[in-house]
Amino acid sequence: MSYTVGQVAGFAGITVRTLHHYDRAGLLTPGERSPGGYRLYGDADLARIQQILFYRELGFALDEIAEILADPQANALAQLKARRRSLREQIGKLERLVEVAERAMEVQQTGVHLSPEERFEVFGEITFDLSYATEAGLKWRDSTGHRTAMASAARHSKEDWAQLMAEAARWREELLAAFAAGEPASSGRVQDLAEAHRQHIARWFTPCPPAMHQRIADDFADDPRAFALLVPPPQQRPGLAAYLRTAVHANAKNRSEREANRDTPSPGGSR
Repeated sequence: MSYTVGQVAGFAGITVRTLHHYDRAGLLTPGERSPGGYRLYGDADLARIQQILFYRELGFALDEIAEILADPQANALAQLKARRRSLREQIGKLERLVEVAERAMEVQQTGVHLSPEERFEVFGEITFDLSYATEAGLKWRDSTGHRTAMASAARHSKEDWAQLMAEAARWREELLAAFAAGEPASSGRVQDLAEAHRQHIARWFTPCPPAMHQRIADDFADDPRAFALLVPPPQQRPGLAAYLRTAVHANAKNRSEREANRDTPSPGGSR
């Protein structure tokens, strides 16, 4: 039995235009033609379109479907396994995005909202890249420090933010001055600035042990979107993010050594 293109489109739940496209692509060429030259589809064609739609539903491209159908026994299993892996990865990513969205809603519900005018007044040139915020939420979703920082940020009032940003601006001026003067990142002054930044995070957002501070500095050096939260792009200088990372790591190392020496009893001391 034969069916017209309109009938097949109705059976399959697709458009006539899609069937014409499949024909031009060589993916589904009807086996018959009417005396007037119209496409006619047989039972074998209907079985093939079911296969095409199955693979399309799984996200395969038309050229991939053509390859599978050319030799189903050779290609289908490997392609399906690869697609399963890809789908599972997508599902995992979507589930993580749901977690981030839920956490963001919780923060919004408990936080103090600033109007666009207030945000501009408080933050000035500091901009927030939403793609970075989403990725950071995924990256640090299991971090207690990240959750604490987000909750703290949500509780800050406009006055809190103004004071916080003023402190950050003064710190930034000192960092830029040290960098412009060519002071080594390992110098005492620059390490003091690194420590001041760590204490700033602890005071306004979350306890920040040196190891956490090192991870934050690594993020600043590796991702321009993260560093833009600290130093606006117009104020940035080539090498500044790496300079700060070196200072933070040096400060963490020196603090660790001082603590180790403090905990080690002297040779003549009591035991």
